[in-house]
Amino acid sequence: MVELSTERFEELVADALDGIPADLGEAMENVAVMVDSLAPPGRLLGLYEGVPLTARGTSYSAAMPDRITIFKRSICAAADTEEDVVDTVRRTVIHEVAHHFGISDQRLNELGWG
Repeated sequence: MVELSTERFEELVADALDGIPADLGEAMENVAVMVDSLAPPGRLLGLYEGVPLTARGTSYSAAMPDRITIFKRSICAAADTEEDVVDTVRRTVIHEVAHHFGISDQRLNELGWG
């Protein structure tokens, strides 16, 4: 297990978001990205909750922001080095952002991002 401060972990999440191509980042709409220092049961590294962009219709308005949560404890527990944490944070952020764009787990697995 790797021990990182919450501030350092949040920096890694911000770096991963900054690494998303600009046109995709600009297309993200009504979504908040959060770090949760605790881990849910199981091995969940991240979670997307909301209405994917591909499912939003004309009636989508005044909705609470979608939420992407990155679970610090789960990621740090699965890592042997800080480099492992950096890589896992990046992959997890990309995976959850992909859900925001309507990409399924099945398709992410096919693309090697599962």
